[in-house]
Amino acid sequence: MRCRRRTLLAGAAAGLTAAMLDTRFAFAADPTGTGDVLVLLSLRGGFDGLSAIVPAADPDYYRLRPTIGVPQKQLLAGNGFFGLHPALAPLLPYWQAGTFAAVQAAGQPAPNRSHFAAMEELERAAPGTSIRTGWLDRVLGGLGSPAGFGGVSVGSARPARVLAGDAPHLGLTSIDGFKLDGDVDGRPLAATMAKMYAGAPDALAATTGQMLGALGAARQLQTAGYPPAATYPNTDLGTALKDVARLVKANVGLRTATLDYGDWDMHEDLGTAVSGKRYYDHLNALASALAAFAADLGPDGMRKVTLVTISEFGRRAGQNGSGGLDHGYGNAMLLLGGNVKGGKVYGRWPGLAASQLVDGDLAVTTDYRAVIAEVLRVRCGLPNTAAVFPGVTTPSLGLVAA
Repeated sequence: MRCRRRTLLAGAAAGLTAAMLDTRFAFAADPTGTGDVLVLLSLRGGFDGLSAIVPAADPDYYRLRPTIGVPQKQLLAGNGFFGLHPALAPLLPYWQAGTFAAVQAAGQPAPNRSHFAAMEELERAAPGTSIRTGWLDRVLGGLGSPAGFGGVSVGSARPARVLAGDAPHLGLTSIDGFKLDGDVDGRPLAATMAKMYAGAPDALAATTGQMLGALGAARQLQTAGYPPAATYPNTDLGTALKDVARLVKANVGLRTATLDYGDWDMHEDLGTAVSGKRYYDHLNALASALAAFAADLGPDGMRKVTLVTISEFGRRAGQNGSGGLDHGYGNAMLLLGGNVKGGKVYGRWPGLAASQLVDGDLAVTTDYRAVIAEVLRVRCGLPNTAAVFPGVTTPSLGLVAA
């Protein structure tokens, strides 16, 4: 468990008495919030969107990828131009039901092939400005800085940059492992802290109240247990998504959740589109976890959630001599949710001819921030997205229903 100092230094106070913790706090967080939960899934390492959402009708695709291009006969849900990689089969029912979609040729305003620098810019999302907070922190601020479980990062990885700032948020490896170090039977550290800070100035009482309120809510969840309505894969991503679904269904005031699924940096041996090959297996693991998440939430839960994927950059249009792909630029974003207008690929396709590439990379025709801004405006109840993504004025793509 990790409670960030910023989390503890901002937001409203929890209800504490001199002798006990009010565990109702986290469950009452932002009770007026009616917008979707935004689930941000970072595909760290440079996701290859051209293999996932395949532009099969572009005559240059197979020229650029003679051994790793996905054959047309293996594609799923082909629409005459794009098709889905066969490893995405677990998500095909959601594509056909219209709740799973993609945006192709999306990315940052300028190329950046450094993992560290590109991810930092992706999560700051304010190029050309002096802003140093993360864009998800700014989202939480715009939503009124919901405390408790309002904003969480889940899993072992910590996307610190996207949450950097003053808005309250929690980082937890798991719900069942969320506890205060040293708080054991016979040594009730949490109750002792509640007594110590009762009547303290707001700056101190509020911070302690937030932390202890969230811990008390977590204990309620732990005591209740969680039998999911779907079978998740036994992976870090599956475990993290199960906890996100658990928080959504528990109605704890969750507004944003962020988690990671890395290891996309496939410079060699990416493989053909069959089981047992590197990219296929990794993409299939992603699709299986997302499908379990959607099934666990069910139609009612899915109507409360919009999941969006991001990655620091895409891969090169053409394969390298090692059967892999080096760092590129334009990429695909995936969207999953009950109000996603799915079953199609959005964005203007720039083409893969040599004259249409950007230094050998797929061009970006849709700013990734415009995709997220549309979800925030239409689904999450945050009309002022200019404060989150300064300078982004791209028209809406019509990705989600109001």
